[in-house]
Amino acid sequence: MSQANSSAPAKRKVSPALIATLIVVAIGIVAVSVSGYYTDFLWFSQLGYSNVYTTQIFAQAAVFAASALAMGLITGISLLVAYRNRPIYAKMADQANPFEQYRQLLIQARRAIMIGIPILLALFAGVAASANWAEALTFLNRTASGTKDPQFGLDVSFYLFELPFYRSVVTFLSAAILLAFVLAAVVHVVFGSLRFSGRSTTISKTARVQLALTAGFYIAVQGASFWLDQYQTMTSSTGLYTGATYADVNASIPGMQIMALIAAVVAVLFLVTAFIGKWRFPIMATALMVVSSIILSGLYPWIVQTFQVVPNERTLESSYIDRNIKATRTAYGLDGVEDIDYQAKTDATAGALRADAETTAQIRIIDPALVSSSFRQLEQFRQYYNFENHLDVDRYQIDGKSQDTVLAVRELNQKGLGDSQSWYNNIIVYTHGYGVVAAYGNQRTVDGQPVFLQAGIPSTGKLGTFEPRIYFGEQSPTYSIVGGPKGTDAHELDYPAGTGTNDQTYTTFDGNGGPKLDNLLARLAYAFKFQSEQLLLSDAITNDSQILYNRSPAERVAAVAPYLTLDSDAYPSVVDGRVVWIIDGYTTSSNYPYSRAENLSSAIADSNSNSSLSRGDINYIRNSVKATVDAYDGSVKLFAWDAEDPILKTWQKIFPSTVLPISEMSGQLMSHVRYPSDLFKLQRAILGSYHVSEAGAFYSQQDAWMTPNDPVVGSGTSQLQPPYYLTLQAPGQKAPSFSIYSTFIPRSTGESSRNVLTGYLVADSDAGSAKGVKAASYGKLRLLSLPRETVVPGPGQVQNNFNADSEVSKLLNLLRQGSTTVLNGNLLTLPVGGGLLYVQPVYVQSTGETSFPLLKKVLVAFGDKIAFEDTLTAALDSLFGGSSGANPGDGGTTPVDPVDPGTGTVSAALKAALENARVAMVAKEKAMAAGDWTAYGKAEAALKAALAAAIAASTK
Repeated sequence: MSQANSSAPAKRKVSPALIATLIVVAIGIVAVSVSGYYTDFLWFSQLGYSNVYTTQIFAQAAVFAASALAMGLITGISLLVAYRNRPIYAKMADQANPFEQYRQLLIQARRAIMIGIPILLALFAGVAASANWAEALTFLNRTASGTKDPQFGLDVSFYLFELPFYRSVVTFLSAAILLAFVLAAVVHVVFGSLRFSGRSTTISKTARVQLALTAGFYIAVQGASFWLDQYQTMTSSTGLYTGATYADVNASIPGMQIMALIAAVVAVLFLVTAFIGKWRFPIMATALMVVSSIILSGLYPWIVQTFQVVPNERTLESSYIDRNIKATRTAYGLDGVEDIDYQAKTDATAGALRADAETTAQIRIIDPALVSSSFRQLEQFRQYYNFENHLDVDRYQIDGKSQDTVLAVRELNQKGLGDSQSWYNNIIVYTHGYGVVAAYGNQRTVDGQPVFLQAGIPSTGKLGTFEPRIYFGEQSPTYSIVGGPKGTDAHELDYPAGTGTNDQTYTTFDGNGGPKLDNLLARLAYAFKFQSEQLLLSDAITNDSQILYNRSPAERVAAVAPYLTLDSDAYPSVVDGRVVWIIDGYTTSSNYPYSRAENLSSAIADSNSNSSLSRGDINYIRNSVKATVDAYDGSVKLFAWDAEDPILKTWQKIFPSTVLPISEMSGQLMSHVRYPSDLFKLQRAILGSYHVSEAGAFYSQQDAWMTPNDPVVGSGTSQLQPPYYLTLQAPGQKAPSFSIYSTFIPRSTGESSRNVLTGYLVADSDAGSAKGVKAASYGKLRLLSLPRETVVPGPGQVQNNFNADSEVSKLLNLLRQGSTTVLNGNLLTLPVGGGLLYVQPVYVQSTGETSFPLLKKVLVAFGDKIAFEDTLTAALDSLFGGSSGANPGDGGTTPVDPVDPGTGTVSAALKAALENARVAMVAKEKAMAAGDWTAYGKAEAALKAALAAAIAASTK
């Protein structure tokens, strides 16, 4: 006995060190996983939107649990029933059974299989279904729209909220029941309850009952799917238009209803078979259902379409096209478009612009897409600051008048630190940008630079006093730690200037911009999140320190309002003493009945697009929310801009108290709200086909329009011309207003395309300034339809005319001589003078590293007439044959002799200075004509000196 015991292998003892290591590893894995949720909760809580985060987590957990439970029960019960009702003789080994080894395996590992497979399937189902948490919440909180579809008479909310949920449930149940059937069938085959021998099949009673019942339930679910399919035709785009066609209404929909009834009958036959054991009837019925599906869903609709609709398509589809036109215009907010027949003139007559003097005075000659390098050279100051490549256009009240401006924030660019980059510098010291730079949209200096109304460090100008620090912006670092020591111990670089011997000014963030690092747990969680041990070791972090991250304005709004599709252009404004980012939020859907679907990414793509986000097809959109993000503390506010939108109402039930009424908007904020560019682009894409309201005209598509390509980016490109913001007075308006516009040309392809104007779309972008009250005219869309008998050149044709004009070409060639290049600015189109006026600034830039574009010339066109002058005023006067009545402040007009108000005469010093200025301007023009750029530079310097002397003399 002792020998036997000694021969037995000794059991190995598990090392305590190994156990400790495994425990530490497990704790670490859990800590990393939990830290993500913990830091997210801290971030949402600090921002005041913790309910948004917790609601999402609970909704995902609830959907996961419900789906996992349903999948687990359906498949688990099916497995359990099949196993427990296996034949008794199956307990004995049967080597002749080809499935014997699987039977033995199933018996030996029955607990693992019976429990493990349902749990595994449940986990997969739960994870997959949890992504549909939004569908579940919107279904439970759905809001009626008050609009009914024209086919079934159902409220549109059924398609927006209910139908997607029902489809998801049916798909889930189909998969679960099918898996249950397959699992049960496998068990029955393995244990011999279901045998196949040649052409004969033997099945036990218990197997028959289970499989027949399961098949009956599956067919019943397919019947529900057939019934739901009829509603899917409301958004089908398989025909000429989106929505149910004549063939759908008269063939496909009745066929789907019949198929649903057939499926119900087949399901009943399977249930009967479970008890009477006759498989012939359900099998024959299933075959009949398959044949019926082919006939009712495919063949019959094809026959109706081919032999009834096609020969009479225009007549038969007319009423359904009307449905599509009406629904599409409603879904895209185009049902209120004002159609105006604009009898555009093409003859420029003297004084034609006098009635539009206020509009021409505001014509923007500064191109926001070109002057970014000018802003960098003149206002960047340090390599660690930067401006966006495409600046924003806004308007401000300057000296009591609305002034279009080109504006940008001076953001932090840590790449500019070069070799000075380190964790301490990047995270603790260089934390924010500084200041706003704004230029007059309609002015320039004598040498072609922008005229700044707000500039410098510290920031000074016409925009008043405001908090200039930019902690949250489009180029902000991934994360920064701020709010530590104050006073002389402050770490954060404020701006590159100081007092006394200091060449830097430091500051301490004094706001509530991020979670506090006031405990070890928070610091540990963020050390895991950003994979940096310095968050635990650095002495620069105190209990007052805050960590700022997720700093992009769009990123912050998307997090607190996950149901919104955001405009691709967030723009900064100075509002109530703060710099805020304003972002337009859209509620969208692809389920609006009869509305045409449009790919959002394609619709908003143009030569100015700066977003690479992939967006899907939609057929409903509302600018339901205006959001703001404070550039200093990152606080987010959401305002219900379209409080009647049913989708927004539904989400307000889900996330209560997160969206403020527009009455909470301040007057200044209201004055900077504008009509969103992405919505406008989408609407112009739709109006290309849907500017017609008559079914016959829509069917023929003979009057289809499209947005012209941007002529500035060069020929051979397919980039669309972007819409432009500027102040103008459109026909139908009593006074000029800040607007966004775009043009249309005939839709065509290839060499047959005609670049002539057919339409001009303009939206009033002035929201008003009264607190909480939108201006009645805001968002008003006016579509100017041009007469067909009058040929008004389109942007591409005008650009070609500019390039082909001999005088213009001669002057442009002179400008290109030496080491300079000529850059064409944005080609603007304005409805003035009874026609359409084109204006294009022309910039000159040298090839040096520190060069930037200088605005030197202005091209204008009206009809087939062109003018090319140094200033806009001169160009308009030349084009319209004398004084145009306009006086835009473009900074390039010839100085007029001012009169001394005391004596009524001009002083000698002032006369001399003005004469010197005149001589310098003549010399400048001669030098340009001769291509002598050295003389040109000397003349320009002399002109600056003369003007400075004139200003000094006039103030004495």
